Amino acid sequence: MSGKQKGILFVSGAYIIWGVLPIYWRQIESVSPFEIIAHRIFWSFIFMVLYIMFTGRWQYLKTNLTFIFSNKKKALSLIAASIIISINWLTYILAVNEGHILEASLGYYINPFVSILLAYFILKERFSKGEWLAIFIVSLGVIYMTLGVGHIPWLALTLAVTFGVYGLIKKTINIDATYALAVETAVLAPVALLYILYLNAAGVNTLDFGLNRDTAFTMGTGVVTAIPLLLFALGAVRIPLSLTGLLQYIGPTLMLVIGIFLYDEAFTTTHKIAYGLIWTGLIFYTLLRFKASRPSRQKQKIKLTDD
Repeated sequence: MSGKQKGILFVSGAYIIWGVLPIYWRQIESVSPFEIIAHRIFWSFIFMVLYIMFTGRWQYLKTNLTFIFSNKKKALSLIAASIIISINWLTYILAVNEGHILEASLGYYINPFVSILLAYFILKERFSKGEWLAIFIVSLGVIYMTLGVGHIPWLALTLAVTFGVYGLIKKTINIDATYALAVETAVLAPVALLYILYLNAAGVNTLDFGLNRDTAFTMGTGVVTAIPLLLFALGAVRIPLSLTGLLQYIGPTLMLVIGIFLYDEAFTTTHKIAYGLIWTGLIFYTLLRFKASRPSRQKQKIKLTDD
């Protein structure tokens, strides 16, 4: 199997796992979302510590930590990233466990365009007229959805914005995804553990921690958080960014299918028109990016031939 084929397999696997995670979260819907997120942070940290320990990567982690905390701006950015991704996780769990899987799916469909706008206004990147047209079409879809359902899709927008800002911060920090999760969860793990201990001491916990099904699923949140991220980190370096961008729609598409067919969420005419506009914008934008990447690949082939 070639490196590119492995990359496609790893990245696809990551997005498939992210896409079917609503099924996992629904297994512990009796547990408070705030309690779930505390356990998710804590057990993700434990899993990453074990992973780094058994793969002999302590020295690399130390190097990354030294690199980050030697710069006050990067250290503050990392803390901000930890808080923002926790808000994203909490919003996602709230959406899934309160029966809004379609809205969560919508959030991850429009997330790339939030990232585009952040790149435009903050990183000063520029886009073609065609790309702006794609953004406009997606925006029409979101506006139509808002008008059709009678309220702003706050869950979707929160997911899109928090993940977009998180990605922007990670770009400025420039740290390997594996170590990033370890460090980010380490920042909040003490707070998460104190919150868990407080809930148990006050007797207001919704999880009966012990040898039972809910405890097993709650502890497993660390595994289901880390595994797809590790797969993505392994795969993304093996394939072009344009292909990674195309594969990312596997996740929200699976979420959409699960919401409609497994949990019987309503997919109304409003949803069909709004999603139709959003999909049109996504396909148009993806084709433009793919076309833009072709000349560079052709130049590379010509250069190799000349050599």
